Amino acid sequence: VWVLDDDFEAKFRTQFIRGTLWIACARAMAGTRSLSAKAAAEEMAMDDALHVAAPFAHLVLIALAVAPLFTPVDTNCNILGTATLAVFAGAFRSVRPVAAGNTESMTKQDAMRFPLIGSVVLFSFFLLFKFLPKDLVNKLLTGYFVLIGIFALTGTLAPVAAVPMPRAMSTRTVYFGTVPQIPFLMDEPFRVEASVPELFAGCGAVAFCAWYVSEKHWLANNALGLAFSLQGIEFLTLDSVQIGVILLTGLFFYDIFWVFFTPVMVTVAKSFDAPIKLLFPRATVADGVPPFSMLGLGDIVIPGIYVALALRMDLARQARAIATGDQKKTPQYFPAVITGYFLGLVTTIFVMNYFKAAQPALLYIVPGVLGATFARALVWGGVREVKLVWGFDENAEEKTVVEEKKTK
Repeated sequence: VWVLDDDFEAKFRTQFIRGTLWIACARAMAGTRSLSAKAAAEEMAMDDALHVAAPFAHLVLIALAVAPLFTPVDTNCNILGTATLAVFAGAFRSVRPVAAGNTESMTKQDAMRFPLIGSVVLFSFFLLFKFLPKDLVNKLLTGYFVLIGIFALTGTLAPVAAVPMPRAMSTRTVYFGTVPQIPFLMDEPFRVEASVPELFAGCGAVAFCAWYVSEKHWLANNALGLAFSLQGIEFLTLDSVQIGVILLTGLFFYDIFWVFFTPVMVTVAKSFDAPIKLLFPRATVADGVPPFSMLGLGDIVIPGIYVALALRMDLARQARAIATGDQKKTPQYFPAVITGYFLGLVTTIFVMNYFKAAQPALLYIVPGVLGATFARALVWGGVREVKLVWGFDENAEEKTVVEEKKTK
């Protein structure tokens, strides 16, 4: 289980709102442009909003999510498939928003503070559950997560809702008014608009969240959890490999401490009745064994934003090679890194089943993804390639590509 610090929680919440209404932001930014340029910007923003990234992965993810309703599914295979597909799909979803500048980036200072502030928040929840009525705490948390869950589901499902619609309908927007600036939440006022697909997805999201509140069904919980995961990987980004290493290394020790040396992590995970974890029904339930296995969303989102960076690094280096006319083949890191994530998760499940005890998944996932990154670099180009990967910065790479294109 991973709890975001206050700063990133606010950013995360802001991105859910903007993810639903970001066409309005594009229009505001284009206010000083010519009408033709403004129309082109709006057209591009709409195309990005309606783009379905990795559609096959999304379909398989949906099928895997609902499969236990109809047939027994091995719990371990379900965990492996769901988590890996969520990371895969989220990585591809991140490509266009990052290119358009519609994401929140983490700095080195943020990465260093993450484990410390997260520890404070986690322990605060532990104290809340210890000294306050558990039902009261969970009702408040449920209300909060359901509210942002509506935006998360809307942002996740809107591109899917647009697929069967004629373009004239899918690109049509409805204006609701202008929201004034809200301190600590929004930097400036913006027009509240929603496209037709967003309206359809929003209605479905409200109905789905109402079902979750009334029934607390595991499928409703997982739908919200997967929406949070996909949106988190899509809109929370790392700009450099160094920031990713700092973040993952800090959380590596964070996870070990709170799982192995205290009862805090496990207690909060079991007490927290909100969609911050995925629930996987067991095919067979023995006496004294819980009917569900759990996987915290942090074990998907945190490694997922690093895997997404690996994918964008591949694309950026390919773009630079094309811009410079370099005929050499560029190495691909995304397949190796997502394989490292999968193997780390396999190791987690094996150790968990062997010792019959909860395991800190990042203990195995972090070495998997980081080891895959630098082993791939070492095999491809030795120490020189390792230095290139270590020094990769997405913003600097984009500027280099632009400059190279100008000089050609």
